[in-house]
Amino acid sequence: MLFMLIVKASNNSEGTNLPNPELREAMSKYNEELIKAGVRVMAKGLHPSSNGIRLSFPEPGGKPVVTDGPFTETKELIAGFILIDVKSREEAIEWAMRMPDPQGYGEGQIELRQVFESP
Repeated sequence: MLFMLIVKASNNSEGTNLPNPELREAMSKYNEELIKAGVRVMAKGLHPSSNGIRLSFPEPGGKPVVTDGPFTETKELIAGFILIDVKSREEAIEWAMRMPDPQGYGEGQIELRQVFESP
């Protein structure tokens, strides 16, 4: 079963505040544990929304509207993700619970979502 651990953006991840060395080390250790367990498929961080582009579709069948970042609502943004392949929802939750606070400033939030798989 594929699950995505979605790391939510924060004011710090959208700004210039990089994680401190301790957090970077903790995240590296966590990723190494995922790799050793054979469950990590992919892990990537995203550039801030100031480098992003949003397409919205205000009219069904209409032309999309393009908006350049930055986007102001950080609680709706994603800072990165880890894709894991596990045997159960419970195992995915266990791995999510082991992740260090991804922001390190008391702003961290992780959303865990199952990925649809092709038949």
